[in-house]
Amino acid sequence: MALDGCGQLCKCILILFNILFALVGFAMLGLGLWLRFSSETRGFFNIDLNTQQFVIGVSVLIALGAVILLVAVFGDYGACNENRTALGVFSCLLAILAGLEIGAGVFAYMRSDEVGEQLAKFYLTVYAQYVDKGDPGLAVTLSMFHNVLHCCGLIGALDPLVKKTCPDTGFLETFTLPACPTVIVNLFESNAPLVMGLFLGTAALLITALVCCSILMKQIKRSHLSALCTTARLCIEGTGPPPYSNTVFSTGRPNQIVVIQ
Repeated sequence: MALDGCGQLCKCILILFNILFALVGFAMLGLGLWLRFSSETRGFFNIDLNTQQFVIGVSVLIALGAVILLVAVFGDYGACNENRTALGVFSCLLAILAGLEIGAGVFAYMRSDEVGEQLAKFYLTVYAQYVDKGDPGLAVTLSMFHNVLHCCGLIGALDPLVKKTCPDTGFLETFTLPACPTVIVNLFESNAPLVMGLFLGTAALLITALVCCSILMKQIKRSHLSALCTTARLCIEGTGPPPYSNTVFSTGRPNQIVVIQ
């Protein structure tokens, strides 16, 4: 179907957005499943209050990764094939995700101290189990914390137990790199507006994709209707292709029809 420049642009944006979205969802789902079913961490999912934060964190990671991957599949299929049904499902799921992002941002702002403490406990659980087990999945999780928050272990860059997962630092920064639990708690307590801004920024990105999806759906509908009208006009004039021969069309006027021989 022929789309105008705006429709083509929205189509390209949606395809690129969903490819990146699928990669993020696949990475989250893969890491979550690894942590859930790894022989080193499987026992954490028994009833144990000491690993409750870890269990909740991994469960959220798996669920969110699966939902993101599902959304990306519908979005890419709908955009590539210009399928309005798939794009409609994509729009609904994307709107739900955007609403959850906004709600999570507001919750993180209102309960910043509690969220920070729970995330710090999650980090401590991963840290302790990595030191004890040395599982690669836990190493990946620690590396994400260390590189995103630019921190290292429980005592900073001099922590020898997790040094392999810490970011590379210069000589002077080795003595100033902070411990991660402190950084996590301070991030949510002192920078609550920034954390909420990150959630709202992500929601704004989802809403932008939602707007592009809406524009593309309208363009597809308009193009489809235009193609139908053109085909009907050609058949009524007798210049249509052979499949439309001997077909009856209504002209829209009472008691008047046209038969194409």
